[in-house]
Amino acid sequence: MRFVKMHGAGNDFIVIDDRARTLSDAELPALAKRVCARHTGVGADGMMVVRPAAQGGDYAMLYYNADGSLGEMCGNGARCICRFGRDAGLAGEVQRVETTAGLVTGEHIEGARYRVRLNDPSVLDRRTASVGERDWPCWYTELGDPGIPHAVVALDDWDVWDQHALRELGRALRFSPVFPKGANVSFFRFLGEDRIKAVTFERGVEDFTLACGTGCGSLVSALTREGLVSGRDVRIEMPGGTLSVSVTNEGGTIRDIFLTGPTCVVCEGELKEL
Repeated sequence: MRFVKMHGAGNDFIVIDDRARTLSDAELPALAKRVCARHTGVGADGMMVVRPAAQGGDYAMLYYNADGSLGEMCGNGARCICRFGRDAGLAGEVQRVETTAGLVTGEHIEGARYRVRLNDPSVLDRRTASVGERDWPCWYTELGDPGIPHAVVALDDWDVWDQHALRELGRALRFSPVFPKGANVSFFRFLGEDRIKAVTFERGVEDFTLACGTGCGSLVSALTREGLVSGRDVRIEMPGGTLSVSVTNEGGTIRDIFLTGPTCVVCEGELKEL
């Protein structure tokens, strides 16, 4: 079975072209767990399976987390799949990709840079999650419908915290009952005007990743509505690289979330004894 390994700002994925439908849906969760395993597989944060379009797109993409769970969508994964689709001749400079969270459009900018339009928020509100005796105010978003759940937490010194302590806080918030579907958890601090430093604890990976595209989209959506950033070309520095997000704010309604950043084809190969 052929595969391509890609990453977007360090968020890495295994891409499998299954337009011929040789794989059943039932076997994909176990396959994702095997290929994403860092020591016994290829190693990745998630697996993307390309399928024929069924709803008018250029092609469809199923996204599986490293633990085998089906994800609604992935922002960095969508940017990478758009590069894959363009390289494979599935679409041109502009692409329409069917995902579990809805139709995602992508565009080749230049070189290895791609931009995708993330799904508009179906939920964007304020919530408070309790961990131990401390309350953690946050913004909660769901991008798409069904939406990708994200909790956005302001923490000015997150990058000097002990990493184990920060990971445990991320895990506790990820499973907080105030987020019925669980949530990806992004900690952030401001670096300057429209410049943010952030890190995301991702459900399904159950750890921090080097970058999270939908996390960046959720972060900028919440901060734009609050008037804390302009919403135009907001730069988010994540451990794996810098991503840019622009959104439209119409009277507190956020739409047209565009995520721009780099993509990289790491290698191509064939899965053997997995």
